Amino acid sequence: MNFFNGYFADFAGLFFPELCAACGKNLFKHEDTICTNCIYHFPYTNHQNDPDNRVARQLWGRFAFVQAGAFVYFQRAGKVQRLMHQLKYNNRPEAGLRMGKLYGSELMRADRFVLPDAIIPVPLHPQKKKKRNYNQSECIARGMALAMNLPVITDNLYRSHQTETQTKKARFARYENLREAFLVRNEAGLANLHLLLVDDVITTGATLEACCNSLLQVPGVRVSIAALAFAE
Repeated sequence: MNFFNGYFADFAGLFFPELCAACGKNLFKHEDTICTNCIYHFPYTNHQNDPDNRVARQLWGRFAFVQAGAFVYFQRAGKVQRLMHQLKYNNRPEAGLRMGKLYGSELMRADRFVLPDAIIPVPLHPQKKKKRNYNQSECIARGMALAMNLPVITDNLYRSHQTETQTKKARFARYENLREAFLVRNEAGLANLHLLLVDDVITTGATLEACCNSLLQVPGVRVSIAALAFAE
């Protein structure tokens, strides 16, 4: 039976090949979502080994955090941009899960990384999540959680109202757009935890700042920041 299942899977693969989420080329049988060549050549930041990294410096003075960083650089017309487009707009949540696993594994190998108690993804507004069918940041967070053996909290921090698109807004305008957009549902469920807040892409950091302004009102909470990509 396993032979026939494998045979039909190979036959189907000839007509409906699984494509790499980053480069669009056919995947080999042993590859999962992203090809080996792309994984090898991604523009990695190595932030987990540098506490004075570019993301941390961008966020200093805006809110208190334990550590901050991103996994890869977001480069226009590059593999990371294609992957993020597949994740957010082409119904490929497995791309976030796969990258999350890779990122989580790297964090666990980093000597300077302080292990959190739980992972919490930046939430989407329910209307947007319904339209997309999933939260891309949650996909990344769940992949990281698998690699780090940590719980994921998705039902506490929530987006209280839908906001205008952030794409063409400057930093202060983004912050104003997101003011009080994120709220904590149950403070007791987060009290005294070190939370790893996960986002898909950091640009100005306004979304993370708005989330942390709410999380840090909870007694004893500490936050760290991890984004899949950083757009310089």
